[in-house]
Amino acid sequence: MPSAPSSPGGSLVAVGAGIKLGLHLTEETRAEIRRADDVFYLFGEVAPSAWIHRLNPAARSMIESYRVDRDQREIYEELVEAALAPVRIGRRVCMVTYGHPAVFDDACHEAVRRARAEGHRARVLPAVSAMDCLFADLEVDPGRSGLQLFEATDFLERRRAPDVSVPLILWQITVIGRTRTTDRIDRAGLEALAERLIERYGAEHEVVVYEASPFPIGGATILRVRLRDLAGADVPGLASLYVPAAAAFEPGSARVSGTRP
Repeated sequence: MPSAPSSPGGSLVAVGAGIKLGLHLTEETRAEIRRADDVFYLFGEVAPSAWIHRLNPAARSMIESYRVDRDQREIYEELVEAALAPVRIGRRVCMVTYGHPAVFDDACHEAVRRARAEGHRARVLPAVSAMDCLFADLEVDPGRSGLQLFEATDFLERRRAPDVSVPLILWQITVIGRTRTTDRIDRAGLEALAERLIERYGAEHEVVVYEASPFPIGGATILRVRLRDLAGADVPGLASLYVPAAAAFEPGSARVSGTRP
């Protein structure tokens, strides 16, 4: 029998399980999962999930909604409404996503927005994202020379003009232009991306294909390739692309406007 609501009014909190599921949890996130009346989570099919059921036996996977070749908007709507249904009857709901709930997760953003619009309490908690893992695995310090971030489809469709003196990260490089779920790498999109980058950086510029490891044992996938070889590279399904600056940055070389040399 379902437990009674924990408060008179329903609430929603969107949390992230991090990249190494179960290991990247903050104490705040762990506490929210434990005390929720209902927990909805969406991880990959082979991702470990026993840990979340230990924290809260009421946890329910939404992986069945994420079928191949299904329109992503339909999936997001199904996830949002599943999470909001118990909120509307006064229950405390925790929505758990892979990585960070505010990073490339339209369902979490929409669920929080819709819950607030309906007068319910809703919030998002910080979590470990793929970008945090990239910083550590590639030893990238964004405070040294800045950083540019774009989703790969947006980068191509809007013909973004990156500053080649600043490192660039491109997300979701294997599903460029896709609006339906897929388990295939879009080679045509990857080739178009490589051609666009070659225009700015040159064919010989070395980039890093990166995929964070979700497992406690084993490292990230780090593949260094020239841009001319990117389209044919052995790119993993959840890969991102790190594009180093075309010229080395020299600390202290820039002058501040209005000051004496």
